[in-house]
Amino acid sequence: MDVFQTVKAAVSVREAAEHYGLKANRSHMACCPFHDDRHPSMKLNEDYFYCFGCGATGDVVELTARLFGLTAYEAAQKLMEDFGLGPDKPPDAAALRKPGHPIAKAFREDEVYCQRVICDYLHVLEDWKVRYAPPSPEAEWDDRFVEACQMLDRMEYLADILTFSNLEDRVKAAGMLRKDGKIAALEKRLTRMKEEEENGRKQEPI
Repeated sequence: MDVFQTVKAAVSVREAAEHYGLKANRSHMACCPFHDDRHPSMKLNEDYFYCFGCGATGDVVELTARLFGLTAYEAAQKLMEDFGLGPDKPPDAAALRKPGHPIAKAFREDEVYCQRVICDYLHVLEDWKVRYAPPSPEAEWDDRFVEACQMLDRMEYLADILTFSNLEDRVKAAGMLRKDGKIAALEKRLTRMKEEEENGRKQEPI
């Protein structure tokens, strides 16, 4: 095994993150160190990390490299040293970690994509539910407030499945969302809304 295989097999992303000072909650979410993150938006999985805020992602070597401004090889060497994986400790310890399920690698890209889009939509819905709430029971309800009330629970349910369920359920959910085109359509809508909002800001008088 080369240095990269050794550290990836022996050290999980969560272990490295904790060792280097990242504090994760029970859901394995931590504040992202790569942007101004006030609320935990980085998901720490066993084999990779993903930030729903800035999009940073990678394995344990990439995490270490970005944290300390190192090359991939330098990061791997640092992990070897920090976790005692030198020549005097052969990679027997690496065998303690089970290899990643092949399905996980095949569907990881779809899973992360669906997580990102749904998380973006959830942020919009949460904002709409507050911003467009009717000022009184008699006031007419804004369509955006209605959509937030109707969709929040469902989107939170899908987000929970994609984040916390077992691999098979995550694969099924991501496959369903990609197959029927719903997630792609939602992404286009969110992009269009963002562009319209930015254009509206540019047109506002100074």
